Amino acid sequence: MKREETVDYNIKGTWLSISRMYNQYGLEFDITASTGFVLLNIDADEGTPATKIAPLMGLEARSLTRMLKTMEEKKWIYREPDPEDGRSVRIFLTDLGKEKREFSRVSVKEFNNRVRELVPDRDLQTFFKVIQIINNVAEDKNVIQNFLSKIELTTTE
Repeated sequence: MKREETVDYNIKGTWLSISRMYNQYGLEFDITASTGFVLLNIDADEGTPATKIAPLMGLEARSLTRMLKTMEEKKWIYREPDPEDGRSVRIFLTDLGKEKREFSRVSVKEFNNRVRELVPDRDLQTFFKVIQIINNVAEDKNVIQNFLSKIELTTTE
């Protein structure tokens, strides 16, 4: 199988193209695709517990910690103790952070509108079904176990 024929190659390649597009568009506003997605996952009014943001984005906590530190230094966010859980911290947007969040929201909306102009709704619905199946396969622990057992078979022969 050629790499161009694999599901993962096409998903990763497409995501890299999308990410590059957002990074290029955000360059003059000092915002990256990653920081934009973090901003979009922070509730503009209530703030968001720091521990909830990483899972929403599929990120490791360490990666998010670095991003939050940078965003705090840029005065886009601030942290406050969570009144419901004294061990936790909530992340809030500053006024500048809200501006950056709005820029990110408009960017995502415009990209999605453009895709929807070019792709018929029926095809998009099929895409969403297929991507959900792919996601389920990727999260299925048995798939990895089967994969590992096949590797063991080929390496011991």
